[in-house]
Amino acid sequence: MIKRYILVQHFLPQQFLLLISLLLLLTGCGQEEVSSEYHIEYLNKEKTKIIKMPYEPQADSVEELIPQFLAMLSSDPDSVECRKPIPNDVEVTDYSLDGALLSIYFDSDYNNMNAVEEVLCRAAVVRTMTQIDGVDCVTFYVGESPLSDADGNIIGSMNEESFIENPGEQINSIQNTSLTLYFSNEEGNGLVKEIREDVYYSGNISLEKLIMEQLLEGPQMEGIKSAIPEGTKLLTVSVVEGVCYVSLDGTFRNQDYQVSEAVVIYSIVNSLTELPTISKVQISVKGDTSGVYRDTFELSHMYDRNLDYVVSEAVLRTEEATEEE
Repeated sequence: MIKRYILVQHFLPQQFLLLISLLLLLTGCGQEEVSSEYHIEYLNKEKTKIIKMPYEPQADSVEELIPQFLAMLSSDPDSVECRKPIPNDVEVTDYSLDGALLSIYFDSDYNNMNAVEEVLCRAAVVRTMTQIDGVDCVTFYVGESPLSDADGNIIGSMNEESFIENPGEQINSIQNTSLTLYFSNEEGNGLVKEIREDVYYSGNISLEKLIMEQLLEGPQMEGIKSAIPEGTKLLTVSVVEGVCYVSLDGTFRNQDYQVSEAVVIYSIVNSLTELPTISKVQISVKGDTSGVYRDTFELSHMYDRNLDYVVSEAVLRTEEATEEE
């Protein structure tokens, strides 16, 4: 049976036209039906489709399976009808597993792939690696930088659900929602709740990513300000078993002592835990959870919702403004 797959992302029109044309055929490259517990996803000879081939690993722990799977993805398959998804001139230089997030580092030659081959490579790698129990999502780096699209937008973490079957009108669909975000008051010692009604967004973006993007853009109300250091960029955001893992770039460590560290942390935590699917938040800097944020807040800690820093008077002003609209 032919299945159509496409990477779920926030695409510009030209990217959409390119990617909607991809047909990722999951047949057997002339093989019988896959019965193995695991498989490796390869490209067909023309590098236009994905092919699933059975694989019996020589290990069963996540620490041993990851390098084995990466080696297979970089090695020529037995069948002449298949091609390895990671091409000859692209090298996997490193990888790391932080919780359930697998980060894979490629050398600069990764950027030499054409757009179609790159998307197929990414799909094959992500779908192969997330078979491993303990790997729920994957993020790509080229050198030390997170993988970006042609327009400079960071792609972020991906999982099996990042590739959907027969998406049809789900691609680029527009949805709307209400968001409750938390920003800093003018004094920098309290949080202000800003309720936004009818926020329109692409159906291809997750709500947790939407919340982080809105936080980084700053408040819409007057008299409040962003708690997050100016210029901070979102690298990845993903949710695994109720924990939201947020990775920000190094700008996040910039010190702005006009905003207390607790206000910075709980601006992010409280905004994300407004979603019923999120109960805790862990914040990292470029995937690194070692050390502390400023003086007190350990990055390795998973933070619960904390409304103690919310300034009640500011919340009332927000609600009044919403009612007047």
